[in-house]
Amino acid sequence: MVSPAAPVVYLTDVEGRWDKLLDFLEGNPWVTLAEGDRLALHPDAVLVFGGDAVDRGPDGRRFLRALVDVKLRHPSRVVLLAGNRDINKLRLPRELRGHPPEKMPPEVRERPVTEQLPWILEHTMGAKEAFAHRRAELSREHPAPDDQRVVDSFLEDVAPGGAVLAYLRLAQLGWRHGETLFLHGGVTDENHGVVPGSDLRAPDVDAWVRALNDFYGAHLGAYCDARTDAEGRGAWEPLVAYQAPLPGTKINQRSVVYARLSLDNAPRVPSQAVTAWLRASGVRRVLLGHTPSGEFPSVLRRDGVEFVQADTSYARPERGPRVTLQGPCLTVEGHATQGMDTAPSVVRFSTRSDDPDELVGRWDPQSGHLVKGRLATGDYVLFRWCEGFASEQLRVTEEALRARALEPPPTTG
Repeated sequence: MVSPAAPVVYLTDVEGRWDKLLDFLEGNPWVTLAEGDRLALHPDAVLVFGGDAVDRGPDGRRFLRALVDVKLRHPSRVVLLAGNRDINKLRLPRELRGHPPEKMPPEVRERPVTEQLPWILEHTMGAKEAFAHRRAELSREHPAPDDQRVVDSFLEDVAPGGAVLAYLRLAQLGWRHGETLFLHGGVTDENHGVVPGSDLRAPDVDAWVRALNDFYGAHLGAYCDARTDAEGRGAWEPLVAYQAPLPGTKINQRSVVYARLSLDNAPRVPSQAVTAWLRASGVRRVLLGHTPSGEFPSVLRRDGVEFVQADTSYARPERGPRVTLQGPCLTVEGHATQGMDTAPSVVRFSTRSDDPDELVGRWDPQSGHLVKGRLATGDYVLFRWCEGFASEQLRVTEEALRARALEPPPTTG
């Protein structure tokens, strides 16, 4: 059992970027890099990785091996969540062996798998550069790997002993620690308490997390055992569908893996019904990945619950910030560059879920800015998304911030 007082250090959405891991480790008192690629965990600490280990960098396998290694050495103090970029690789054996995605154009279907896989990665997995990244990673082990070797490596990943499958077998969909709930995507009006394949809602958060993890384990077991239904379809396909956007959309609010707090990047939190359900189970904070949130994690606070969006994908530059939990205290450390004069500014702030006067996590309805965090200097950072993944970030003093008519972020319902 993990002690409720144990410090929990959190990282998510590394996506094959070893440099992002190194940024997270720099000056980290709880996790360091030992010999080779071995992660060393402080004896009092817990490490949580929030999912999405691969796809957007040339070190996916390397990062997976490091996570699996530290999990096997510290099984009770390392928690791995399964992200959509991890689970969706279970599609590849079937799709590359005669059953490509329905949306694949006929002219691509007629081409060899060395041309089908790049299309699948780009058009159905949001991983346009993944094929090239894998080639770069393989080239460090095998000179000039050809396209077929790259394809073979993706299939090896989800075969027995493969890097992705080894990770998935050690992972889960959710984890509860004290007053904090960890999910990859999000908790929404559509998914809270809901377990795929069941018509009943779980009565509380703990029952829900157990049921979600049971669903995940059963379907991953079906994949490992190669179980199929009467029509020859994989018995694990409900898990693959659960981590994907709903057909014809780019979202799946029914899934804790693929849900987002906001569909238009505006700062929003779930409805009052959801926050009341969380509080009734003693949850005061939810840590999430999946949705890009600028250069360092965003904190949103409403109705006594904090929602922390910690995916820094698509930030410029992309960094590996550190989130640490100790009891009711959340600490965020990272860097801010945009809107910060000429030099990067150090981000360092702490919040308590039970502090009603905290400014971080509030919203300015006049400008649409979120009070995203606080710099080490004491100034605050205002943040808002613009079109696409562009964003605006401003430095403001506490005095100027208190002059604004701040409110809790709006809800989705």
